[in-house]
Amino acid sequence: MTNLLRSCSLLLALGLFGCSADDTQEVADTIYSGGPIITIDDTQPIVEAVAVRDGRILAVGDADSVLAHRGDSTEVFDLAGRTMLPGFVDSHGHIVMGGLQALSANLLSPPDGEVKDIASLKAALSAWAEKNSDVVDQVNMIIGFGYDNAQLAEVRHPTRQDLDEVSAEIPILIVHQSGHLGVANSAALKLAGIDASSESPPGGVIRKDENGEPNGVLEEYAFFTVVIPLLGQLGDQGLEAFARAGSQMWASYGYTTGQDGRSSAGIVETLKSLGADGEIPIDVVAYPDVLEARDYIAANVSMDYTDGIRVGGAKLTIDGSPQGFTALRDRPYYDPVGDYPPDYAGYAAITMEQTQDAINWSYENEIQIITHANGEGASDMLIEAIETAQERFGTPAIRPVLIHGQFMREDQIDSYKKLGVFLSLFPMHTYYWGDWHRDHTVGPELAQNISPTGWARERDMMFGSHHDAPVAFPDSMRILSATVTRRTRTGDTLGPDQRVDVMTALKAMTIWPAWQHFEENDKGSIESGKIADFAILSDNPMTVAPDELAGLKVRVTIKEDKVIYDADTAPQGARAGMPFVSDPEAAHELLVALYEGVERLTDSR
Repeated sequence: MTNLLRSCSLLLALGLFGCSADDTQEVADTIYSGGPIITIDDTQPIVEAVAVRDGRILAVGDADSVLAHRGDSTEVFDLAGRTMLPGFVDSHGHIVMGGLQALSANLLSPPDGEVKDIASLKAALSAWAEKNSDVVDQVNMIIGFGYDNAQLAEVRHPTRQDLDEVSAEIPILIVHQSGHLGVANSAALKLAGIDASSESPPGGVIRKDENGEPNGVLEEYAFFTVVIPLLGQLGDQGLEAFARAGSQMWASYGYTTGQDGRSSAGIVETLKSLGADGEIPIDVVAYPDVLEARDYIAANVSMDYTDGIRVGGAKLTIDGSPQGFTALRDRPYYDPVGDYPPDYAGYAAITMEQTQDAINWSYENEIQIITHANGEGASDMLIEAIETAQERFGTPAIRPVLIHGQFMREDQIDSYKKLGVFLSLFPMHTYYWGDWHRDHTVGPELAQNISPTGWARERDMMFGSHHDAPVAFPDSMRILSATVTRRTRTGDTLGPDQRVDVMTALKAMTIWPAWQHFEENDKGSIESGKIADFAILSDNPMTVAPDELAGLKVRVTIKEDKVIYDADTAPQGARAGMPFVSDPEAAHELLVALYEGVERLTDSR
């Protein structure tokens, strides 16, 4: 910091205003200074100060030039040595489903939870039910989120019998961390109308035991038919609770733009209503399911926000979860854990005809489409569909997006580049499931190339790094760490050639996903004229050791020059994914709304 900046800060603190702006300079509402500012602008990567007026950046640069914009009414925001960056832009997540993560029993494994085996999973459910016994008694339902069979000591999914030991009378539904599978106890299966005579739906599996009875595990569309309608059945209060909790959790990790990556008309309308009331602190881009809501998408898609909400396009899902062995591969899984045939390669959740029809609709109507494709087989389907659509409709500037792409071949990266597909990748997989992929899904050789950010950069391709919350917490620093280090839970470095430097990893969380959303002129870097969205970190990611990146904390999040999250004043539990509810009565009402919605859903089946 220059002497002038120190002097002006001191004068401001004393209530003296001897450093007023020149009459020819616009007066700033706020000047940010006192710590390193990483702009993500290659022309001036690090600056000393930033001036903001009317929610947009007025000036960026050295302290002397920026302080020329200070007037009597200007507030100087002292970074106190902390590091400021652009607000993070969510390359892919599910902001409303994040509310489910915040309002249910935490079944995550360390470091995000305490579940390590079936016994501790049951204990977590029982403890949550006891703590919320009045809600459970009132609505007769228990939901848990985030178990991962790959992290359980038994290395298997819980069964309905396991959950029956928690309660045989109260319906229980637990959601796998991937969001693509779940387990129901006997009471919940009965409410859902699933029994020995039930057949697996297309694109899904109802697992059964040796006696032909459902064992409680539901995969893909067998699971979605129970859970996806849940959000639409919650009613206004339940959906609003989810949306508030999710958006506030995103803000606590430095996100100023979030995504609802498999939305519905009802969810978008709820977001719009809350946005109009000023209850969603960040911008949200929604992508309703293209197989369910085409008319709604076409009528509502827009490049412009209304009260911080807009429909950005459509979402398509081709396959499932790689760690859950439901992603569609182009070869058999390496060593899948479970009862699988020798040549098992996963399966598609939809047909090639459905895929082609959805992509054709997107290109014909010039509407952006983001597509979940995890396995090589799913990418083959997507590439073929886009090639066919481009031959028929040309190449409108819709910026199609691949979501996840955990298992890809190099030739597929080449195809995506040729077709103009933006890669929204999931490098946190190297941390959470890297060991599992190495040992079970693709094997030690191919596991080196999951989430192939290095291949993308070799081809000079932009990419986005996402969290897919509620699959994982929307932990921006965990994303940064995983993209740079590719360390697994056990400390292995998975694919050192796929690592990228810190600045590249930061671009994949800011300016590149801003481009993905057609917002690069307004967001993603700290430049004059752009929106004043900032994240303030505890330390400088450019100077700390790579192994320390995951330990950095978001201290403050600023949206359009207004503080929307401050770690020093946030309600207790906010950073742990809990809802921002301090009134026990209000929290009780939110949980009642949630579980009454579940009960209505299951009663309707």
